[in-house]
Amino acid sequence: MTKEQITQAIEPAVKARGCFLVEVTVSKENDIEVIIEKEEGVVDWDDCAAIDQVVHAAFDQDVEDYALTVSSAGLDRPFKVLRQYEKALGSKVDVWMKGGKKVKGILEKADENGITVDGEAIEFAVINSVRPYIEF
Repeated sequence: MTKEQITQAIEPAVKARGCFLVEVTVSKENDIEVIIEKEEGVVDWDDCAAIDQVVHAAFDQDVEDYALTVSSAGLDRPFKVLRQYEKALGSKVDVWMKGGKKVKGILEKADENGITVDGEAIEFAVINSVRPYIEF
C-alpha cells in the first residue's frame, strides 16, 4: 500500500472527527505512521482509534502485513502543514532558521510563502522548523 492509498482511505474519517491530516509515512518495512491534528482542541484516544479502525478495514493485514501508529502531532513535533500554522495564530512559537538563528515570538500570520512572527516576515525557504513554544 502507498501513502496516497492510505491518505485517500482515511481522509473522510479524519474530517468527520474534526481533524486534519498532518502526515502519512510508510517505511520500507511497511511501518505506517498517521499524524493528525484537531481543528479545535486536542486529538484524543477516540480520534486515533477511529482512524486506526478505518485503516484496518481498508487494508487487510493478512494480505499485506503492516504495523500502524496513529497519533497527534504533539507539541514536540515541528509544523508540517499550513493548517497547523493557521491553528497556532496568536500563540508563541519557536522558529529555527537555516544557519542556526532562533526566533521566538507570537505567530501573527501564515500563508503559503511564509510566516510573520512579532512583525518579522520570514519565508519558508529560510526556515528549518517551527514548533509551539513550550513554557515550563
